Amino acid sequence: MPRPSPDALDRLSARDRTTIAVLLVSAFVVILNETIMNVALPRLMHEFDVSASAIQWLATAFMLTMSVVIPATGYLLTRLPIRTVFILAMGLFSAGTLLAGLAPGFEVLLVARVVQASGTAIMMPLLMTTILDLVPSHRRGAVMGNVSIVISVAPAIGPTLSGVILHSLSWRFMFLFVLPIAVAALIVGSRLLPKDSKRASSKLSVPSVLLSIPAFGGLVYGLSGIGSPDAHTHQIALVSLAVSLLSLLGFVLLQLRLQRNNGALLDMRPFVYRQFTLSLSLMVMAMVALFGVIILLPMYLQNVRGLDTLATGLLMLPGGLVMGLLAPWVGKLFDKVGARPLLIPGGLLLSAILFGYTRLNEGTPLPVIIGLHVLMSIALAFIFTPAFTAGLNPLPHSLHSHGAAMLSTLQQLGGAAGTALLVGVMSAGTVAAAAAGKTAIAAQASGFSNGFMVAAIVSLGIVVIAAFMAPEKSATADTVARDSVSQGIH
Repeated sequence: MPRPSPDALDRLSARDRTTIAVLLVSAFVVILNETIMNVALPRLMHEFDVSASAIQWLATAFMLTMSVVIPATGYLLTRLPIRTVFILAMGLFSAGTLLAGLAPGFEVLLVARVVQASGTAIMMPLLMTTILDLVPSHRRGAVMGNVSIVISVAPAIGPTLSGVILHSLSWRFMFLFVLPIAVAALIVGSRLLPKDSKRASSKLSVPSVLLSIPAFGGLVYGLSGIGSPDAHTHQIALVSLAVSLLSLLGFVLLQLRLQRNNGALLDMRPFVYRQFTLSLSLMVMAMVALFGVIILLPMYLQNVRGLDTLATGLLMLPGGLVMGLLAPWVGKLFDKVGARPLLIPGGLLLSAILFGYTRLNEGTPLPVIIGLHVLMSIALAFIFTPAFTAGLNPLPHSLHSHGAAMLSTLQQLGGAAGTALLVGVMSAGTVAAAAAGKTAIAAQASGFSNGFMVAAIVSLGIVVIAAFMAPEKSATADTVARDSVSQGIH
């Protein structure tokens, strides 16, 4: 009787494929909402008659909630079935989306965004942990390519979708458009996802939860406000950063002690794996560049070029589509050649494009801007899938959920840092150029150039880190050996 081929042995079952598909669709929907409100803030400020600093809380509160909830997902995923965690995530997101679509005022909308973010924070670690558990390591690149669509394309097309909606409909349709998809995913997932039982049963560390709030939330808040031109806000941000760093130190020390008995809220042992640490550092730099450009480029197009929200969104759409089309192909290529042959060219191309962005001015032809954005999207497609797949691949099963939670947490921190850093540099550059006698438009163009320059310099770090990453290993022996080492580290 013929023996089954390796491909047949590695092929996912229909149930596993359904599980991953439901999680991919759900994750795309929830991550889309992270940036969908960026171009709507001016309209909402007028709609609710609130200040610019107040309306920014709709975006800031979302990031703060994400940064606080994500670290706890590593604990949840080791103790609850996939179906239970999924229902919790999509239930929160759907409830928040409904509340946002019906919100009678600013305060209710702000609460709705917090509820939405709570569900969003759980979904990405759930998706990545499930893939790590179900897919063999030498085939994860192809599947993780689809995750790249969620991580990079959903935030990129959020402004496009909101621009199209705001052009002819009420802002409420940004939420009402997504709600039926979210509810449908919730119903399908609650029926089809497995409800396997988890093994771990240690108690939740309340001190860890309490420390994680100022540690991660304070860091995101501080980074978000550090570039503010308002002196009072700037001072609060500095205090917030100081408190968060002290809290973060206490949080890490507590986790190192608790993980001896597998009771950590967020296990630190993934950092034993050099490839994981390098990949995580590289991903943070990539998120700095991505979120910085997602913020700066629409501002440049509207403030310097005078485009409306619809034109701005449509101009950025081709790049998002190209990234989505390339991501699965790059994932398959990763399975064949590993991370380094993809990361180095991707990092070099990203740096070149960002340096090209520094040449933008009030007269740059729009086709040139579209071309640069498409090329940047190609570069990011060559970075995201190899980076997080290579980082998570070496982790043993016991650390999958904690590694995914760390990756998601640092993505949020990278996005917040990128936004704060690049917007702060842009604002300072604009003020300096105006003081030097440039016109208002020319001064803004100069400020944007400075912001893109910082993003380009940061992106060079991707190339440096990629050069130190080891070739991908398909053997299991290395993982088993590392697992035994990590279990013994206290």
